[in-house]
Amino acid sequence: MNSNNTKRAVHLYLESNPNPNSLKFVANYMLLPEGMSYDFPDRTSAKDAPLAEALFEFEFVDRVFYMSNFITVTKKGDVEWVEIKDKIKEHIQKYLESGKPIINEINKEELFDENDSETVKKIKGILDEYIRPAVEQDGGAIAFHSYHEGVVKVLLQGSCSGCPSSTVTLKAGIENLLKRMLPEVQAVEAEGV
Repeated sequence: MNSNNTKRAVHLYLESNPNPNSLKFVANYMLLPEGMSYDFPDRTSAKDAPLAEALFEFEFVDRVFYMSNFITVTKKGDVEWVEIKDKIKEHIQKYLESGKPIINEINKEELFDENDSETVKKIKGILDEYIRPAVEQDGGAIAFHSYHEGVVKVLLQGSCSGCPSSTVTLKAGIENLLKRMLPEVQAVEAEGV
């Protein structure tokens, strides 16, 4: 991240993803350290994220998500991308060119906790190695929430939140993979979607 106020050359390109209400705005450099993400489901949650807070000033912005080299913006359903995408792109580009931080303080959470059971360590490893890269490709993120009596709960963020195909991804993709690799897993559920 660039903390001094020097202008930098910023190039953004847009990528669609399975959620028709989300667009990925991909930068030509890393915005956050590898594996970190921040999800802002509303303006209040963005109080420590100046860029996200500024994006919420557009009445059509419903959610903002930061990860690696992209920002996923989810719009409200009553407006079309063709009407707003250039405004959002221009706003993000100007903000990034200013060199101001996109987040005030980075809180790095460790993926593994020494208190995790062997099963939880395996689940987190599978999520990180096999599932996270695919979900990131679609402009979202997945995080382990809990494991109890055969049920894995995960948090879906970014474009995955509220995406019509996220239930299919969860059941057909993530649940099948975890069940195949860890027989003790019986089901996967999304928390807070």
